[in-house]
Amino acid sequence: MSITAHLRASVKLPSGAALVNGFALERRGDGSLRALLRHGSELEVHDLEELFAGERAPAAVFPVPRTGWEHGRQSVSPDGSFAVFTDQRAVRAVARDGSLLWEYPHACWGCGSSQAHTDGGPEVCPGPEHGSCLVSDDGRFVWAHIASVSAAEHSREHWVVLDAGDGGESARLPLRDSTALGSHQLAHPDGVHVALDIGMGQDGVLVHWARWDGAELDGWVVSHHLDRILADVHPGHPGFLTVEDNGADLRLHGLDRTVLAEREPEQGEDEDPPCWDHGCGFVDADTVIASTVDSDGAPERARHWLLDARTLGIRGTVDYPAGPVDSYVRPLGDGTWLTYDDANGTLDRWSAAEV
Repeated sequence: MSITAHLRASVKLPSGAALVNGFALERRGDGSLRALLRHGSELEVHDLEELFAGERAPAAVFPVPRTGWEHGRQSVSPDGSFAVFTDQRAVRAVARDGSLLWEYPHACWGCGSSQAHTDGGPEVCPGPEHGSCLVSDDGRFVWAHIASVSAAEHSREHWVVLDAGDGGESARLPLRDSTALGSHQLAHPDGVHVALDIGMGQDGVLVHWARWDGAELDGWVVSHHLDRILADVHPGHPGFLTVEDNGADLRLHGLDRTVLAEREPEQGEDEDPPCWDHGCGFVDADTVIASTVDSDGAPERARHWLLDARTLGIRGTVDYPAGPVDSYVRPLGDGTWLTYDDANGTLDRWSAAEV
């Protein structure tokens, strides 16, 4: 069965690819969506609704506190008054005028030491390894994945909860099995739980969940097989969605790690075994979108699938008006999803029914 996609809006955006296959889209607990687009020494913050309505000027611009290193993640407070940046050796909060609000130093992601740089070592160490940060939906805390040297806990990395006002550490969780190349975080809509997805290259993937109640920080790992990638959460679901590292299946989990539903990609005729790509998630409370995209090898075989959000049963493939779309997808949770056309720099917003 095919399901017709309807084009809701389009915008020319050369950096729009980061919203579809990167980590430049930040969703807040109130349902608002913001594009965090880094351009050299500045971070531009756009309201996604305003962007598609034709407003090209950013809602806020934050100077990057330390240039010369292009990795790491950013997060912006719910009220847009400050941004938090993960650097190679520190987490930094910056106001709109560029003033440094606070700094939380940690060991260097490149060399694992902080002392080497105070003794005249290199300003930037080689390597792309980095952590991530997330400002909580109430704006009170910053969750940060950091490099750390802790002989007592024998852990090179930690997950810390910082006070968003002054950067003081409120809690920390050792990540004993992590050797990160990079990470990203998602806040659960319940306002209590946060997820940390850690990519470790050939060593696999770690997905941690943690619960912070203001006094105790409790954390747990989703899969000890190191093969699940965190995909998405939605207010209409108590759990979360993951995809197997090699695309073998999608799973819907409860926060207690119970597997609620599972779906392998359907095998077509005369094709190699398909696999899910890593871009998938909730179109809305009832619908998941996932794709079997091989844009490098066979873009004509690219397919986007709509699934039931409770059972992961396949409802059908997406039929686009102008023919197959070989872009990855980024669902927005409000009934729409994004694709990006590399050829003309167009970011498109779709729904499965006319509105």
